[in-house]
Amino acid sequence: MANTLVQQLRAAGIEPRKALGQHFLVDETHLARIAAAADLSAADTVLEIGPGPGPLTHLLAAQAGKVVAVETDGRLIAFLQQTFAAQPHVHIIHQDILQFDPCALMQPQYKVVANVPYYITSAILRHLLESACPPALTVVTVQREVAQRVVARPPDMSLLAVSVQLFCEVEIVGKIPAGAFYPPPQVDSAILRLRRRTSLAADLVLANVPAFFDVVRAGFGQKRKQLHNSLAAGLGQTPGAIAAALSQAGLDGKRRAETLTLAEWGLLWRALSGDWGEAIESRAS
Repeated sequence: MANTLVQQLRAAGIEPRKALGQHFLVDETHLARIAAAADLSAADTVLEIGPGPGPLTHLLAAQAGKVVAVETDGRLIAFLQQTFAAQPHVHIIHQDILQFDPCALMQPQYKVVANVPYYITSAILRHLLESACPPALTVVTVQREVAQRVVARPPDMSLLAVSVQLFCEVEIVGKIPAGAFYPPPQVDSAILRLRRRTSLAADLVLANVPAFFDVVRAGFGQKRKQLHNSLAAGLGQTPGAIAAALSQAGLDGKRRAETLTLAEWGLLWRALSGDWGEAIESRAS
């Protein structure tokens, strides 16, 4: 498939665009691994992000009942529409995924399967996971380093790890070498699988998720700084107020944000929201 697809693209005058982060996955073995990781059936509705010339779309169409492929590159739309013209259950949407509302076209418990552009991986994950209609399962090919950040545990947590793990159980299910792509990127990739939690991690009951992340962002806002300094600077609160909240949560203010577990972020959130949660919520709204 790889050589044939590349030839078809060249014949159509389509070359991958560096500005869009386009590295088309064309290796059949790795494409099959991605589709297999999604455990698809005819009952599934799948959202594919950035189908490119459609090699993964073919596999998804053969296994799922409905495929919605969202592509931002206008050059590829006609190519995709012609390729899948005989498959009415495949819907080609010309749109930026960050502007796409999954509630509009996706069925409940839909799945995401995609080879996403490296430079907007974090934005895509947040857009979907925090939407009113989040996917039940997400299987994405991302830069290997990003995948490792997503699945990290203390003392190597990051804002990205907290953002994803709050909503999902995460795992790396495979690795993909750079040579499997056209053109090859400079780094290897990984297949990341995210299973939506039935409830938020660590039993967090959050009336305002954006406000929770206002606190988390403040914690990670100043690298290599201790937690009490980062929180005071990021939230605009007095050192005394921060110290009281940390004490209530049972946390040492000299720790750094990357060492906190999700449960500890929950304790900190409860302590902070109990004292001045309305102020935090007004900042996040």
